Amino acid sequence: MFKIHASVIVNSLAVLAGATLGLILGKSMPDTLRKVLFQAVGLTTIGIGIKMTLETSDFIVVLLSVAMGVIVGELLKIEDRIAAVGKISKDSSKFAKGFVTAVTLFLVGPMTIVGSVRAGLVKDGTLIYIKSVLDFISSIILASLYGLSVLVTSIVVLLVQGLLVAFSSQLVFLTDKAYLANFTGAGGLIVIAIGIRLLEIKDIKVGNFLPALFFTPVVDLVARMISK
Repeated sequence: MFKIHASVIVNSLAVLAGATLGLILGKSMPDTLRKVLFQAVGLTTIGIGIKMTLETSDFIVVLLSVAMGVIVGELLKIEDRIAAVGKISKDSSKFAKGFVTAVTLFLVGPMTIVGSVRAGLVKDGTLIYIKSVLDFISSIILASLYGLSVLVTSIVVLLVQGLLVAFSSQLVFLTDKAYLANFTGAGGLIVIAIGIRLLEIKDIKVGNFLPALFFTPVVDLVARMISK
């Protein structure tokens, strides 16, 4: 029977609470303040992305994963499909951007993977509880900028992280330092792309890059087999 770990429920509720607070604050926020906040979040996001990318142990693996991922993403038109779902919002494009930004920041990174595996294998949800506090703060800011899409992300956090915990015994290999480094590195490049979009330097369809995260462990495994 599929049972969701308590820490995952707390994480989802933290995003829900933060996003709700952000929506309330966002309505009363002046446009000038909103613009400055966008810039602050954008710069911080790029900084986080660079830090994640520098953890990469093999840039060739990351490059191949990102290249293969974005090809699949473009063919599937992932960003456009998310925007279509976002018709529940006044601005479907804004919904898609907010959704992809929140999902990437909340579910990509070592804290999510290692935390989920530990919660599943040894019933230790400490890392996810810590992550919940960080996600609460981030969701306030993101919801004030992007609106309803960040609120919807709380459901994705519950489902995806819940599945990661449930299948943790099959994901132990991802906690290997090399696998985790390249997975984090690929995620870092996506996070940098989010920062570039937040700063309005270029409107990158970040959602189309998400399949790279599925390709990274596969490319990493193939690379290891070839090098032996």
